[in-house]
Amino acid sequence: MKNTRRDFLTKSTMGATMLAGGLVSCTPNQKPQEETTDNNVAANYRLLDEAAAKPVLKADLFAEPLLIDTLELLRYEDNFLCIVRTTDGAEGISVSNNMQMVSLYPIFVNRLQPFFLGKDARNIEALIEEVYVYQSNYKLQNLALWVPLATIEFAILDLLGKLAQKSIGQLIGTIHHPAVSVYQANNFRGKSAAESIELIKRDVEETKAKALKFKVGGRMSNNADYPAGRSEELIPLVRKTFGDDMVIYADSNGSYTVDEAIRIGKLIEENRFDFYEEPVPFDWYEETRQVADALSVPIAGGEQEPSMHQFRWLLANNALQVVQPDIFYFGGMIRSVKVANMANALGTQCVPHISGSGLGYLYMMHFVSAIPNAGPYHEFKGFNSEIPFECPTSTLESVDGTVTVPTGSGLGIDIDPEYIARHKPVKA
Repeated sequence: MKNTRRDFLTKSTMGATMLAGGLVSCTPNQKPQEETTDNNVAANYRLLDEAAAKPVLKADLFAEPLLIDTLELLRYEDNFLCIVRTTDGAEGISVSNNMQMVSLYPIFVNRLQPFFLGKDARNIEALIEEVYVYQSNYKLQNLALWVPLATIEFAILDLLGKLAQKSIGQLIGTIHHPAVSVYQANNFRGKSAAESIELIKRDVEETKAKALKFKVGGRMSNNADYPAGRSEELIPLVRKTFGDDMVIYADSNGSYTVDEAIRIGKLIEENRFDFYEEPVPFDWYEETRQVADALSVPIAGGEQEPSMHQFRWLLANNALQVVQPDIFYFGGMIRSVKVANMANALGTQCVPHISGSGLGYLYMMHFVSAIPNAGPYHEFKGFNSEIPFECPTSTLESVDGTVTVPTGSGLGIDIDPEYIARHKPVKA
C-alpha cells in the first residue's frame, strides 16, 4: 500500500523538514512526502499506543484521598454550571457547553452524576474509563456522553488546580505556550462572496489576528454550495484581499464527495492556504485519506470525532496532518491530551476545535498552553460576556492577535457569587 507522510507546515516554519532520517525540501503550504509501507503503519501504531498510554494528570501532587461528596448540575436560564465538592470541603466549578447541555442534562443527572459520588477525585483519569462502561454508557458515545462528562472533568480539574495552586494546564502538562495566537473564525454561508469578504475583513480587524478561517461548501451538503459558486469565487478573493502574509484556513464541514473535495482542494492549493478542514464527511475515514493523498495542502479534522481508536487510525494512516479534537465533544482535557500526545509522537500538530458557548475558549487556552505540538494559531469566536467573572492574571483580550493564558489556580477565574446563586439544581 502506498501512502504519504507529511508534516503540517506554516509560514513560520523552515522550508526544509527532517523526515525519516533525510532532509526533504519543501515550500510553505506544502507537505513533504515520503514513501510509507505497511511496516511504517505498524510502526506508527506502536508509537501511538506508547504515547496514549502515558498518564496525563499529575496525580502525585495530591498525597491524600479527595473523596467526592457532592456533584451538582445547576441551571439559570440556558446556562449550566457544575460544582463538585469533596468531603473536606474543597470545591471546583465548571461552565458547560450550554448549547448542548440544554438537551443533554438528563444524561448528566441519570448516567454520570451517581457514578462519581464517593470516588477519589485524584483518580479522574481512571474514572473516565470506568464511567464509560458504567450503565453501558459506551452506547451513548458521542456528544451525548462526552459533553456532560467533560463538564464534570473540568470541575474536578478546577478543584484539583485550586488545591495544588496550579493552573489546569500545569495539571495536565508542561506550559509550552503562556500566550495563544488566535485565528479569526467566521461562518458566512448563505451570503455572496462579496458580502462574505467584507464581513471577514471586519472580524479580522477587531482582533488584529494574523490568521483566519472561513467556510467553503454548504456543510454536509453533498457538493452543494450556498449560494451557488460562492466558494470558487471566495477562495481566491480571500487570498487577494489579505495578501501573502496572512495565514488562511478553509473549512468545508464535510461538504464534498472525494472528487469534488480534491477539485476544491486544488483551488485551495493554488491560493496557498495553510490547511483544509473536513473536506469530506467526518466519518469518511478512507475517503479522508484519499483526499490527503491527492493534495499537498495539510488536511485537518477531528472536531466531530468521538473515538480515541479512530484518531489512532487517522494518525497511523496519515489521513490527517492536523488533529482537531474538541475538548467538550471529545470528553475533556485528559482524553484530548492523549490525542495530542499521539499526534506529537508522529510529528503532527494539534489545533483543537472549540465549542462556541459557555467558556469554551478558556478551556481551549489552558489545553493549548500545555501541549508541545500546538499549532501556531487557534480558533477564536469572540469572548463570552454573558457570564460575569474576574480574571486576575489576564485581560483575556486579543492584543495584536494574541491572548495571554490565565495563570491562576484551576481555571484561573472567579465567577460572580451572586450569578452562581441564581442557578438552581437540575433534576431529570
